[in-house]
Amino acid sequence: MPERVLDSVRHDGSMFRVRAGGLLLTAAYLSFVAWLLLRPHYAAWVPAPNLRPLATIRSDLAAGPLPAARRIGEGLGMLAPLGVLLPMAGGRVDTPGFTSFARTVFAGLMVSLSLEFTQTVVPGQLFDVDALLLNTAGVALAHLLVVPAARRRLRHRAPAAPAPRPAPAPASLVP
Repeated sequence: MPERVLDSVRHDGSMFRVRAGGLLLTAAYLSFVAWLLLRPHYAAWVPAPNLRPLATIRSDLAAGPLPAARRIGEGLGMLAPLGVLLPMAGGRVDTPGFTSFARTVFAGLMVSLSLEFTQTVVPGQLFDVDALLLNTAGVALAHLLVVPAARRRLRHRAPAAPAPRPAPAPASLVP
């Protein structure tokens, strides 16, 4: 009896490794980001928090193209790896594209929001709505650039499901 139940369970070792690796890398990356962003910055003067969308981006653009590109690139790149790591940790190859994108971007937004709110209790750190926007946009861009192609490749590489075996005849019909 136990063999029949276990025969229907398909263990795909490669997808298990992808998911386990994704979970491990996501935890390590989030730990690194938390360490990086939640360190105290001791300064004599700290500006007010930015609650106006695009205000910090406008001031960065006014400072010149190179400083703006650096600051905007940092904002986009800070949580961008989550756009790949979160779907990898989910381990689902056959998820519809829009569902995966929406789930990943929402999770990235929640992680960014959590980090921004947590920063407000750290000395010298402040809330910046533009960091929230850039971090979420970075997650979305990374997801769009990597995940659809990676899933397509994994789908083609995955072995076909084995053909179902016929059920054994009931014991009352066996001569």
